[in-house]
Amino acid sequence: QVQLQESGPGLVKASQTLSLTCTVSGGSIITTGYYWNWIRQPPGKGLEWMGDIRYGGSSDYSPSLWSRISISRDTSKNQFTLQLSSVTPEDTAVYYCVRSMWYVGYDYWGQGTQVTVSS
Repeated sequence: QVQLQESGPGLVKASQTLSLTCTVSGGSIITTGYYWNWIRQPPGKGLEWMGDIRYGGSSDYSPSLWSRISISRDTSKNQFTLQLSSVTPEDTAVYYCVRSMWYVGYDYWGQGTQVTVSS
């Protein structure tokens, strides 16, 4: 059974960099075919795909976040990390790490972690 667990600070000050790590167990992040995503949900709004890092190490980002986002990985720890710079209160959301495969969709989700950006 694949499990994903987000970790990181729950409170970030505006203009700083938000950093979250997803630890994966029960499956390797370098297994062919899998994408490892960050998705967030602001209060009262829908889910927003932020970006992903793929089994081969390449990444893709939402155009709306392109200038502020970076997703990296540590294969020795089976973890991948989100960094979002220059945050504002509009970045307040529940952040999820999620596994996907292109013809399957999103299949395993972390429990989500609340991040609040203070002004």
